[in-house]
Amino acid sequence: MMLVPKKHYDLFDDFFDDPFFKEERQLHPMPMMKTDIRETENNYIIDVDLPGFKKEDIKVNIEEGYLNISASTSSSENEEEKGNYIRRERYSGECTRRFYIGEDIEDNEVSARFDNGILCIEIPKKKEVYKVEEKKYIDIQ
Repeated sequence: MMLVPKKHYDLFDDFFDDPFFKEERQLHPMPMMKTDIRETENNYIIDVDLPGFKKEDIKVNIEEGYLNISASTSSSENEEEKGNYIRRERYSGECTRRFYIGEDIEDNEVSARFDNGILCIEIPKKKEVYKVEEKKYIDIQ
């Protein structure tokens, strides 16, 4: 393999050779909805990062034992702003996450709040009811 040095140095071209500007990067946006899950004595608490989203754009529901979180946003382009974008990093689109929480959790038991770009969801722990079975003995004849 032969390495050929560049004939000239062009800062502008080198800047756009960065992997950030590659077409693959545009097809796979940065990971969204980074999540922390913690356990307290009575609850499970899920903290989801959703910077740049509005409360109205976030949907949370429970379906078939799964907690579904979805958020969507669109960049409103101002018609007065003219010109071609050289770099565009603000996210526009939809993202979703799903967590299995069990079949016995109802929507009305779960609470959620959204503050400073963080969605906090509290899911109560179910008290396990242990059924004590009586010992049954087999009669010996």
